[in-house]
Amino acid sequence: MSKPNSSELVILKQLWAKGRQTAREIHEAVGPEQGWQLSTTRTVINRMEGKGWVKRDGEAPDNAAFYAAVLDRVETLGGLVRQLARQVLDLKGPLPASLFADSPHLSAEELDELDAIINAAEERADDNTGGKS
Repeated sequence: MSKPNSSELVILKQLWAKGRQTAREIHEAVGPEQGWQLSTTRTVINRMEGKGWVKRDGEAPDNAAFYAAVLDRVETLGGLVRQLARQVLDLKGPLPASLFADSPHLSAEELDELDAIINAAEERADDNTGGKS
């Protein structure tokens, strides 16, 4: 599965934090800071819907569609962290999820889950190689 780009992450973080919202609500929360027009926000949401990363989740009283995140927050963030650490920074060995302890996006339980996700691939690789790198 491909990873969300920076624009998609902005929308996902908004949906993860606030729950389902209309495109206009999402835009009002994130669009001005991003320098987006409402049409840009809608385009990003539509592309994400096409990828299966957000879904329509009912209608507002004005017939506007609500959108909800489909991607799991911890799994998505864990994949991005692992990609950054391994493919960009070339880090080896276990990655400390405690690095993200001050993030407003993760609870203590989610940090534990993030730690498991970040380091799971390495544990599987060690099991397959007998611990040899």
